[in-house]
Amino acid sequence: MGARKRLYVKELNLINFRNYSRFHTDFNSKYNIIYGKNAQGKTNILEAIFLCSSGRSHRTKKDAELIKFEENSYYVKLKVNRDHTENEIEFFCSKTEGKKIKINSIPVKKNVELMGKLNTVMFSPEDLSIIKGSPSERRRFIDIAISQIKPSYFYNLQRYKKILAERNYLLKDIGKNSKFKSSLEIWNESLADTGSKIIKERKSFIENLNEIVKSKHKELTAENETLNIQYQPSVKIDSNWNLNEIKDAFLKSLEEYFDREIKNSNTLIGPQRDDISIFVNGNDVKLYGSQGQQRTVVLSIKLSEVEIVQSLTGELPVLLLDDVFSELDEKRQQYLIENIKGMQVFITTTEKELVKFYENTSEISLYEIENGKIVNTIK
Repeated sequence: MGARKRLYVKELNLINFRNYSRFHTDFNSKYNIIYGKNAQGKTNILEAIFLCSSGRSHRTKKDAELIKFEENSYYVKLKVNRDHTENEIEFFCSKTEGKKIKINSIPVKKNVELMGKLNTVMFSPEDLSIIKGSPSERRRFIDIAISQIKPSYFYNLQRYKKILAERNYLLKDIGKNSKFKSSLEIWNESLADTGSKIIKERKSFIENLNEIVKSKHKELTAENETLNIQYQPSVKIDSNWNLNEIKDAFLKSLEEYFDREIKNSNTLIGPQRDDISIFVNGNDVKLYGSQGQQRTVVLSIKLSEVEIVQSLTGELPVLLLDDVFSELDEKRQQYLIENIKGMQVFITTTEKELVKFYENTSEISLYEIENGKIVNTIK
C-alpha cells in the first residue's frame, strides 16, 4: 500500500458544546484514554471530533441539540496534523444563525468542502443499529463512510435529496391534476442520472467491505463464523453494473412504479430505499444472531472500514472508540488493540486500567473527565 501518511488530531477547543462551558487540550498523536464516571462528558469529546470530520453528530441530526443548556450557541475548533501540515477546522452554531464552518479561517459554504480533511472511524455501542436498526441506519453508515473518502459521493447525495424532494412535490401535483405529468420526464432523468452514481458507489463500497470483513471476522471467531454482507438496492439490476445500465434500470423501475407513486405521492424506488443484509453462517444476523455475535460483526465491520480508508487515501484514519471495551470480552479487547496500532486512537472508558494492554506507556495520554471538565491529565 506504500508509505503511510500520518494523520492525527493535535488540539481541541470547545465553548458551550454539550456539557462543556470551556474546554481546551492537546492530544497524544498515538493513544488518548478519556476516562471517568458515566454522564460526565467523555463521549462529547469524541462527538466534537467526529463533527469536524463529517459535518454532523453521530448521535443527533439537530445541530441545536449540541448547544449547552441555557446557552445560545456553541463553538468548536480543532487542529489536525497531516504529514507535518497543520489545518484548523472551526464550527459555530447558534439558534438564530444556524451552523457555520471554517477551514483555516476561510468560510466553507457546503459540507462537501469538509470531506476528506479529517478521516475518522467511529465505533460506539450505538453502532449495533447497523444490524438491529432500520434500513435508514444502515444507509447512514454507508453514506458517512463513503462521503469521507469520496467527496463527490457526498455531493451527489445532497443533489439527489434535492431532486427527490422536487419530484415528490410534483407527484402530489399530478395526483391533483394530470396536466403536470408532462413535467415528470425531466425529473425522472435527473433522479436516475444522480441516483445511478450513488448506487454504483455503494455497490463498490459493499463489495470492498465484504472482501475484507470476511477475513477479519474469521480471525475474531477462530474460524467458526463466516460473515457475508450483501447490497440490496431497491432498483433491480440484472448483472451489468456500469452507469448506463444502472440508469436504464432506474428509469424502467420509475415507469413500473408510476401508478403506485401517484397514489402515495412519494417516490418508491431509488437509493433512499436501499438496504444491506448481513449474514453469519448463512443466517440473517439481525433475526438470528445473539447479542455477542452482533457486537462481533460490528467490530469486524469497523476494523474493515479502517482498512478501506487506508487503501483509498493512503493514510490511516483517526479511530474513535466510545465505551466499546466494556462490551467486549478480553479476547476481543486484545484483538482490537492489536489491530489499531499505527493510528491515533481515542478511547472513552470508565476504567483507566486499559493501559495494561500497552507496553509503551509513553505513547498514551490519560484525561480524567468530571462534569464537563478535565480534572486530571497524565501524559
